[in-house]
Amino acid sequence: MRRFSAKLLGCALLCAAAMPAFAQQAPQLAQAAELSATNAANTSTSAFGVFTPAQSMPLPDRALMMAGDLNRLMGSQPAAASTQPEQGSRIQSLLQHALALLGTPYRWGGTGADGFDCSGLVGYVFHSALGIELPRVSRDMATTGELITDRAKLSPGDLVFFGHRGRVSHVGIYVGEGRFLHAPRTGRDVTVSSLDSGYWSNKYLEARRVAGI
Repeated sequence: MRRFSAKLLGCALLCAAAMPAFAQQAPQLAQAAELSATNAANTSTSAFGVFTPAQSMPLPDRALMMAGDLNRLMGSQPAAASTQPEQGSRIQSLLQHALALLGTPYRWGGTGADGFDCSGLVGYVFHSALGIELPRVSRDMATTGELITDRAKLSPGDLVFFGHRGRVSHVGIYVGEGRFLHAPRTGRDVTVSSLDSGYWSNKYLEARRVAGI
């Protein structure tokens, strides 16, 4: 059931992401995706044993509802002309591939759509979307690309790194508005989390901008 729900969510996100204004509105899409992923995951008792009203809604209806919400969100913002259309298109492709994987289960050592660990997810997205090969593990990824020292200057598509005492142990993809997509840990699915508050904010170390996007 979880895999079926994840596929429906992926379809809903891809439909919304194909709209022309995607590159300029990635932050709003990320916020909606976070809510959508939470709703899709609640087809059974949550990790805290709490049920939500969405559980009583059939899966196809929930998928349609999520797609409608994303379309309304994106349509509410005026389209803006991109000053760098080629770059915008590559970022759009990257985020489409990333958001389509929401709900995929975590699997230690996983590098494919049947399950990912954190670096496996990032490497898969960059390879499948842009043909960019990244190092296999997060600590090696943290040595590539341009270092972004100011968190306020992060852009969608940047790699964000987390760890303890300066040692990198986790990586995700920044999607805008203080949020990033990642494969958290065993027992959790690919999701969107906040970079500005909570657990991951305290573990944040640095960010990198990969050449070619």
